[in-house]
Amino acid sequence: MGFDIVRDLPPALHDRAAAWTYLMGFAESWGTPLGADGGAPEAELAEAEERLGLRLPAAVCEAYTLLGRRPDLHSNLNTLLSPGELTVEHGAVIFRDENQGAARWGVLLDDLDQEDPPVHVREDLADKYLELWEPWLDRFSVAVLDIVLSESTQGPEGLCDFRELHEGEDDELTRRFTLLPFPAEYQNFYFARGVLIADGGGDVLCVRARDPETLDRFRAEFPGHWLNA
Repeated sequence: MGFDIVRDLPPALHDRAAAWTYLMGFAESWGTPLGADGGAPEAELAEAEERLGLRLPAAVCEAYTLLGRRPDLHSNLNTLLSPGELTVEHGAVIFRDENQGAARWGVLLDDLDQEDPPVHVREDLADKYLELWEPWLDRFSVAVLDIVLSESTQGPEGLCDFRELHEGEDDELTRRFTLLPFPAEYQNFYFARGVLIADGGGDVLCVRARDPETLDRFRAEFPGHWLNA
């Protein structure tokens, strides 16, 4: 029984070993399989820990050793920092940057004792006194699932496209496509016949298809001003 993007997600949201299995299945089914050279070497993580003077949680190390060197999976738009780029700022280990510097994602120092800690996000605001770490996702492994699914919709032009999501179309997405049972409140993921869809929080429609023909079919069925068409 092969990988199923919908069926295999619920267990991946509750068990980090299942999350890594899900990501391996996704990479193989939707792009290039994960190989031994796709992960960051354990030595790089050890060097990062020594430099930062702390121990990284198990889930963080596992994620990096699985796909740390696969930017096609995690850094098409926003950037997953390499082990050598990890920093400690404002009481958290920063591991991801928004592409225009509008936000950063991190694991709070107070949560480093957890094997699969929650992830927080901190917006870059004009008034620095208003900047706070806000809860994002309650497990690092789930955050990586979100990152990979989101970033996959920002990949090659021949397989990906996006446009504005117009009023009422979010309801149409729910009617026509399968909603993935993802816990994130800020963004929904949908699946339909070889197409992964993200609604960008209700303002943008991002699409990743398995092949160019499937992408063309989706754009015809869901017309609009597609950027890459």
